[in-house]
Amino acid sequence: MTDAFETDVLIVGSGPAGGAASLFLSSYGIDNVVLTRYRWTANTPRAHITNQRTVELMRDMGIEDQITDKGTTHSLMGQTAFCTSLAGEEIGRIRTWGTHPQRLADYTEASPTLPCDLPQTLFEPILVGTAASRGARIRFDTEFLSLDQDADGVTAHVRDRLSGSEYEIRAKYLIGADGGRSKVAQDIGLPMAGAMDIEGSMNIVFEADLSRYVAHRPSVLYWVLQPGAQIGGIGAGLVRMVRPWHEWLIVWGYDINQPAPVVDEAMATEIVRNLVGDDTIDVKLKGTSVWSVNHMYAEQSSVGRVFCMGDAIHRHPPSNGLGSNTSIQDAYNLAWKLALVLRGQASPSLLDTYDTERTPIAKQIVERANKSRTQFGQIFRALGMTPDAPAGRTIESRKDDTPEGAAQREELREAIELKDYEFNAHGVELGQRYSSAAVVPDGTPEPAYDRDPELYYHPTTWPGARIPHCWLTRGTDTVSTLDVVGKGRFTLLTGIGGDAWIKAAAAVSDETGVPVESFVIGPGRELEDLYGDWSRLREITDTGCLLIRPDAHVAYRSHTLPGDPTSTLTEAFQSLLGR
Repeated sequence: MTDAFETDVLIVGSGPAGGAASLFLSSYGIDNVVLTRYRWTANTPRAHITNQRTVELMRDMGIEDQITDKGTTHSLMGQTAFCTSLAGEEIGRIRTWGTHPQRLADYTEASPTLPCDLPQTLFEPILVGTAASRGARIRFDTEFLSLDQDADGVTAHVRDRLSGSEYEIRAKYLIGADGGRSKVAQDIGLPMAGAMDIEGSMNIVFEADLSRYVAHRPSVLYWVLQPGAQIGGIGAGLVRMVRPWHEWLIVWGYDINQPAPVVDEAMATEIVRNLVGDDTIDVKLKGTSVWSVNHMYAEQSSVGRVFCMGDAIHRHPPSNGLGSNTSIQDAYNLAWKLALVLRGQASPSLLDTYDTERTPIAKQIVERANKSRTQFGQIFRALGMTPDAPAGRTIESRKDDTPEGAAQREELREAIELKDYEFNAHGVELGQRYSSAAVVPDGTPEPAYDRDPELYYHPTTWPGARIPHCWLTRGTDTVSTLDVVGKGRFTLLTGIGGDAWIKAAAAVSDETGVPVESFVIGPGRELEDLYGDWSRLREITDTGCLLIRPDAHVAYRSHTLPGDPTSTLTEAFQSLLGR
């Protein structure tokens, strides 16, 4: 065994959660080491939908351009089709990921960014590479074996998979981002709810020029529904764009109660040609794999100095495209808290709020993704593909000029529209409102939702919510409110007449050592609200203030200027820092 070495944070796993944790910590100047048992980052394009919140986080890290340059643009993501095969009859279509004109307005009002499609094979190297360039140490071919933690830190036992040598790494904190079969989560005994391995699926990655079948209806996803087809995993057959329009991934189901199939070249090619509907296409196979659909989430996300994130705490089908996005956002929530604690600027009790804030999100997305998976049943029933469908109903019968045909067409339309909850769940993607010791309540009730909270994002500055986006001006530049906040520090926003808050923030920063950048928004100030949108969204008066956490969530809100803003802000700060 070689000698141990030390780091502030040891991260087990280099996927979206681990890579992002390293990126955020490195950007905040925190020493960290990443372990991965693999020789490089992801070798299959598993996760791909990159939602607005994730793009916002990359924007905060200064690498949004790398994401958007490599990702498939939003305009090519949204004509999701339901068909008998790519070459066959189209049954229905839905505009997805906010590409419907009405939903596009919701998306562009909510964020300075738009979603893109960035396969995991391209995203992970950006995360890990940028983290390494900012100081992280990445150890490939290194296997996590076990851990021991005590009052002062965590000792991880690891193995170099090339030499076979074993050694120890001593860290103040450890992050388990080691996937859906997490050894870290198992070692610390995280309580889990739900079940693993409830459906079987296989992936087939291939190259083929399918532009003649899809370029007129550009999308990320094409669902193939065939009577008698093998329905398993997340639906019938799925043809997913990896790179337009020549690289693809097919998802096909198998019976989880039987041994996993051996997907050889002949079988894979047959499935591809069947779903495409063209026996003549040239198929270049790139890889196959089998996987299982899970419905499991952690009821607790940390024990002592060990924190789990990503698939280690939320295990679910790829429906809604929530997996890698939620994993990255887990990391964003924890990283700034670790940074404050490691610098001695906050009590270790601040770290308890990671569990409080993110564990409910783990449950929410697991249940949402699995509900979306089951909601394909309504489409199958509308097409006569389920035992409970009306007698005589088929895919063809929807064309009949009969009362039954009319009823079937209406049922099919409603069934496809229900998939909005999978493909346009804007509220699930952006609407998290935290309630924890890292949020200071202002005594007001949580704002009600006037539209469906899963489908629609509801902007608010209620403490715990993400700060609403709108465009401000700084000289000749136009900047988002989300560009003003973040960057690893707290931000205070007030209006004309609120200058006393600026002095209070400076005094609090001096006392606590925690950087706070303050801005007065108004005419003649550094930031101006020329569109008037901020005045509508801020939900405070000119003399009130918003204190924004490093993760862009509202930590504290005062509607007006109190008699002693310095003591008021100091009390709020001490509370949320656990001091």
